Amino acid sequence: MNILSNKNALSVFIFTILKPYKTWIFLMALIGLMWAFINTFTPYILKMIIDHVLNYQGNMKDLVNSAFWLLWAYIGIWVSLAVSMRFLDWIKLKFFPSIREDIMRKMFGYLNLHSYQYFQNNFAGSLINKITDMQGGVIEILTVLDDLYAQMLGILVAVITLSFVQPIFSMILISWILLFISITYVFLKPIGHLSHIFAESKTAVVGKMVDSISNIANVRLFSKHQDENRYIHENIKIAIKNDRKLQAKIIYMRAFWDVSIITLLGLNVFLLLNMYSHGQVTIGDFTFVIMISINILWNLWFLASQSVSFIEHIGFCKQALSIITAPHQIVDRPDAKSLKLTEGKIEFKNVTFNYDKDVALFSNTNIIIPSGQKVGLVGFSGGGKSTFVNLILRLFEVTSGNILIDNQEINHVTQQSLREQIALIPQDVSLFHRSLFENIRFGNNDASDADIIAVAKKSHCHEFITQLPHGYDSLVGERGVKLSGGQRQRIAIARAMLKSAPILILDEATSSLDSITEKYIQEALRLLMQHKTCIVIAHRLSTLSQMDRILVFHQGKIIEDGTHDELLGQEGHYAKMWHMQAGGFLPESEN
Repeated sequence: MNILSNKNALSVFIFTILKPYKTWIFLMALIGLMWAFINTFTPYILKMIIDHVLNYQGNMKDLVNSAFWLLWAYIGIWVSLAVSMRFLDWIKLKFFPSIREDIMRKMFGYLNLHSYQYFQNNFAGSLINKITDMQGGVIEILTVLDDLYAQMLGILVAVITLSFVQPIFSMILISWILLFISITYVFLKPIGHLSHIFAESKTAVVGKMVDSISNIANVRLFSKHQDENRYIHENIKIAIKNDRKLQAKIIYMRAFWDVSIITLLGLNVFLLLNMYSHGQVTIGDFTFVIMISINILWNLWFLASQSVSFIEHIGFCKQALSIITAPHQIVDRPDAKSLKLTEGKIEFKNVTFNYDKDVALFSNTNIIIPSGQKVGLVGFSGGGKSTFVNLILRLFEVTSGNILIDNQEINHVTQQSLREQIALIPQDVSLFHRSLFENIRFGNNDASDADIIAVAKKSHCHEFITQLPHGYDSLVGERGVKLSGGQRQRIAIARAMLKSAPILILDEATSSLDSITEKYIQEALRLLMQHKTCIVIAHRLSTLSQMDRILVFHQGKIIEDGTHDELLGQEGHYAKMWHMQAGGFLPESEN
């Protein structure tokens, strides 16, 4: 979808989506053409019926028989119109749901490949709202385009037909149509701009609402209910203000339509009356001109109204398109191969990384973690421990240098194959609002129910899961809110056990556990860590005392490297942290 990086991104996107559906589009266009002719010839046949009745000189008892073919033609046209409209409904039933599916699948698929940093910088609610806006907007655009096409054809056929019956009225209508379209176009330009602004503000409100609801526990704990209502209300008022500006501009435009239409109808009736008084038109002509004029005016009114709707939905779709016009920050190389992991050796080679352009967190960092080594990471908050891990997972891209696993540069292998070889147990565990079976099976889609129960027992999940009303089929709520922090952490451990990857990363994996449960889990983790390269982040230094090696981070630098005993003997930063923690106090940060 990189083709969408140009100014015609929306039209390119819609064309790409519609390409497989040429047959359906052709059938819709054919029905539009039929409608245009039916809509024009209905008044013409009515004119013929009226003229026939007024000019009939025979026996009045035979009047119906003499006009029988005209009656059937009139009925036949209405039947054709009804059949074609129901056929159009059937086409839309087949066509539109498939379009919705394609748009949501493609946009979510593209969104899902954005970098971790992209999701840190955008509201989840806003992103999903954009996908919803896009699939709804494209359907509306297609509907409007189909209507615009049919209405324009209808106007064209009507004007041509009128030119054969009463040329003067054809010329009047053509002049009026050109004036109407020109002035409407002048109105549409600011309407497009205002619709885009309104779409952005509406999406922002949705994102902030979702953010507030996601943090409802904090709202309650800090008694910020009124503050949150005020905050959301302020953003709603901004969206409403933008909506009012948009609707005001539309009202001004419709007022122009009203005046111009009334003027045209008045002029036509005046001329018809004048021409009829001089015997220049028949009653049938009079009826036909009025009906065809009203048809054209209705078509043009509808055309203009649909143009406004079209511009509004273009605005919504353009702001939604930012999801797929934004390039992926982390992408696989065209020649990327799968990671072939044989040992599990990790190497940082002259790695420099910075979140901000001017401030480097890591600078020319070099470190080797041999295969099978158990390495602890310690340091005050903000020292770079989590970033170190995220770089290995390639959630962020290094600014310069290379990270290698078994002598393969991780930016030269596919991201999927890289992460398949690494199991992570995070500190802040987030679960899907799905069953416990599904959440644990996320570690291995091929695992059987028996496999899941086995790892659940090892991670001491089985005990609390069996106490739930629906056992392993219990839903855990959004982000797992129905479970305690310790229960979520045990689920994460079970999931990692099921994945059984050669590289294991533990980020405060037992921080939410009580002392008794932690003892059991430590045993399970020791089992899990066997024959694996392990990286363990911990603030409780006692949990790292049995590590093969400990790396001490401070402001993006590894300032100490050794075993627990070696680092204590150096009486450096680690020893200071150890003694402070043993004394019952360990600050979170240090300048």
